[in-house]
Amino acid sequence: MDTETYLIIAAVFLAAGVVKGISGLGLPTISMALLSLLMAPAQAAMLMVLPSFATNIAQCFGPHWRRLARNFWPLWTCLALLTLYSPLASIETAGSRATAILAVVLIAYGIWGLWKPSLPEIRAEVRSTAALVGSLSGLVAAATGVFVMPLVPYLQSLRLAKDEFIQGLGISFMIATVALSIRLGTANAEELLANLPGCATALVAAFLGLWMGGRLRGRLNPTQFQRALYGVFVALGSIMLSRAL
Repeated sequence: MDTETYLIIAAVFLAAGVVKGISGLGLPTISMALLSLLMAPAQAAMLMVLPSFATNIAQCFGPHWRRLARNFWPLWTCLALLTLYSPLASIETAGSRATAILAVVLIAYGIWGLWKPSLPEIRAEVRSTAALVGSLSGLVAAATGVFVMPLVPYLQSLRLAKDEFIQGLGISFMIATVALSIRLGTANAEELLANLPGCATALVAAFLGLWMGGRLRGRLNPTQFQRALYGVFVALGSIMLSRAL
């Protein structure tokens, strides 16, 4: 990588860290969306996994892990297995159309966020639903490096308390990130080692952005920020889709 590439990586993960610092999520989605405009999605995913893992650690801890594990073990199991062993074309496979699929996921996530549909309440104890959501999210993660759909809408439909929702989201993202990193590392071990300086740059920039976002959180209108963020996802997805087709 040349100096310009490192600066781009730093800028992308600084922005993604700011978003996560303000909203509590969005680092993988923002970083994958921006980097995929400049490089192959598989390479972008390699740069994303370490910052995503590191910034999600604190979000995993909390007092609700027993209840979350009791209700969500089918979701987490299927999420990990399908991310690792997806039978469909995945992000590291040549000709997988990962950019086009990622673009569609970003557009769908952005539209869903802007629309804010009234979701029916789902019981967390229904394990078949959790397993289905985990499987679908794993397939999407393996194909795109992004794991927000349908995971985030599902967790929101459970009407969890705020702290429980944040912890459940953090654990789910952590599991998906670890599974994706294992898949990418197994398939592209040499390339992963070659990208370690870029991963280190991304990690430092992400934590700096996380700190900046935390400082900005109380000064911004959260509703307006979220709407602007979802609008950005739609715009980025549209650009990526037009380039991929």
